[in-house]
Amino acid sequence: MTAALLAGVAGLALLDALNPATLAGVALLLLAPMARPVLAAAGFVAGAYLTVLALGAVVYIGADVAADAAGNGLIWVRRIAFTVAAVALAVAGLRRLRARIRPAVTVPGWVNPLSAALLGLVMTGADLPNAFPYFIAIERMVNADVGTTRSLMIIAGYALVYCLPCLLLLIAGATRGDRVRRRLGGLYERLGAEKKQPRSVPIAAGYLAAAAGVLTIAVLA
Repeated sequence: MTAALLAGVAGLALLDALNPATLAGVALLLLAPMARPVLAAAGFVAGAYLTVLALGAVVYIGADVAADAAGNGLIWVRRIAFTVAAVALAVAGLRRLRARIRPAVTVPGWVNPLSAALLGLVMTGADLPNAFPYFIAIERMVNADVGTTRSLMIIAGYALVYCLPCLLLLIAGATRGDRVRRRLGGLYERLGAEKKQPRSVPIAAGYLAAAAGVLTIAVLA
């Protein structure tokens, strides 16, 4: 295990940590009209962490087996990650070609401090296919051949860094609840409330161009 490997994986984890899905989940729970919103947000973060840890371990073990079976077996890791990201960008671009009303983002009625962990698991798991920095980090670990135990320890650290912004928001909500909720409320009105989205050809073209670029990377990976 080298310092260069750890630094590279840490950098990828920091990039991956800027994840709007998990941050939005914590923010919504802190704003939710429930008895213990901070505890619910903590359950959400725990679910997100366990999801990143478990799926990372599964992908690593599968990639390690593929690398042993065929020397270039890891190429599929990169290609799948970038292809899924390209498809997501293309879908987002096509949706901007017509006017629509974006529904408000709300917390389901069944969510409580216990079931919030399940919500964190579902939201994080649904977003992980787009987290291509994670796949790149796993590929580097397999190529470095640092061993299963050390690799799983690195994956646990990656999952912690991934959840770091959520943890910071959670701590802020626990220590300065009213102030944080006021600021999150203003942000929610701009980003999470029901909103009419007009048709935008330039934005759609930007998404589609980005999708084409990412797909090119997938093909050349």
